[in-house]
Amino acid sequence: MWTDKQRGIRVSQEELLCKNACGYYGNPAWQGFCSKCWREKSRTSGTPRQDTRMTGDGSPVTFTKFEEKKNAEKGRRINTVRRLFWGTPSPPPKGPEPSESFAAVLKAYQNLEPGDFTGFLKLLKSPASRRLQSRCTTFLDTMETNHDLPVQKQSDLVQDFYQSFAEYFSRGGTSGFHEAQITQLMEHLEKLMMTRLHKWVFCHDSCDDEQKDLALQRRIRSLNWVTPEMLAVPFPNKKTSASGDPFLPAITAIIEMDAKRAPQDKLACVSKCSQHIFEALSTSNSEPANADDFLSGLIYVVLKANPPRLHSNMQYVIRFGLPHSLMAGESGYYFTNLSCAVAFIEKLDGPALNLTPEEFEGYMQRRYTPGVGSRRQQVASDTQQLLDELKGRQERLDQGVDALKVELHQWVQAVHSQFEEVTTQFSLVQQELSSQAENSQDVSSLSDEVSLQENSEDHSVVTAQGVVQE
Repeated sequence: MWTDKQRGIRVSQEELLCKNACGYYGNPAWQGFCSKCWREKSRTSGTPRQDTRMTGDGSPVTFTKFEEKKNAEKGRRINTVRRLFWGTPSPPPKGPEPSESFAAVLKAYQNLEPGDFTGFLKLLKSPASRRLQSRCTTFLDTMETNHDLPVQKQSDLVQDFYQSFAEYFSRGGTSGFHEAQITQLMEHLEKLMMTRLHKWVFCHDSCDDEQKDLALQRRIRSLNWVTPEMLAVPFPNKKTSASGDPFLPAITAIIEMDAKRAPQDKLACVSKCSQHIFEALSTSNSEPANADDFLSGLIYVVLKANPPRLHSNMQYVIRFGLPHSLMAGESGYYFTNLSCAVAFIEKLDGPALNLTPEEFEGYMQRRYTPGVGSRRQQVASDTQQLLDELKGRQERLDQGVDALKVELHQWVQAVHSQFEEVTTQFSLVQQELSSQAENSQDVSSLSDEVSLQENSEDHSVVTAQGVVQE
């Protein structure tokens, strides 16, 4: 059931269900039965038992009177709780139409929003719920007055009160509440009652929960050498962005359970822890998380967290929680797996971790330290990863330098080409300017010659005119 050399811890869905095949989740605390079948089994086990002592004629003595007294005590307990609601030892027969006062209660509570505990408290203090409030107050006062009763009797009284509360709201027939509405009201009632009774019934003196808490904590502390690899817990890929321990939110959630008072709030911490485990497993390397991976991850979280008073918290939920919260649904599945994880830790041995008995004993006696080897392997892995990263960066840097050299060479060639082109153009311009200067000089000399000729001609004409006048 517990181990497999390829996948580590394994547990089938059938093994989580009730041994009575009722379809609900079982629990190791109830010997594999669900809460309903366990209570029925406990009640039916009250058949007459035989004493090993013999009478004078050799016939055994029966305990018929003892059983009759026990059944009568149980009947008085149930009748006492029912009187809180009905005023009589038995509920009135269901009728098609509820009474006028009960109709007022129905109208007030049917409009209550799901999860609105504050609204439930306001309605409970309203005039329409005066009778119901009085019954709840009376029951709380009775429980606090008789807080020295054995914890099992206190559990029976609370469960009987839950049952009477459900009967109170379902007695209206078709005009009463639907099952979902009754479940919602029951959750509000549980939170109200157990928040008040927590200090009286949690880790009660009549049981050995405190000793079992210490024993479980010592057991978990002695197993702090267990590594995730031994439990076959899939860890995230190194290439992902996950940093630190991916199960840290789950560890925080399971530790918070001890700070809660209502059983449903403790179950909510278990559910939150389980959801964080699935989120951490979803970042694993290859295939998605399955039930075996989840149980392995849950065991690892419990070993890492070593939650305070874990046994007492689980027993508190079992004794005083609503039966439907543990028998079915998401919370029931998660709590059943938590119970399996604790049972696995308590019975943990070498084969469960794929170790020989000698190796297991060596780890327990601290002759072996897998944590040191794991840390060394982790450091070596991180160092190798860093070297690979630096090598990649160096390769990219070399490629960048080569590309820069090619680009610089091309730029130098382009500059030389442009310089040669500019030099050529400059030579052509100089030649053109020289030819233009030569042409200008030629034109200037020609102009001077023409001017001299004109001047000489004018002088000759003037001279001739002077001679003629004379």
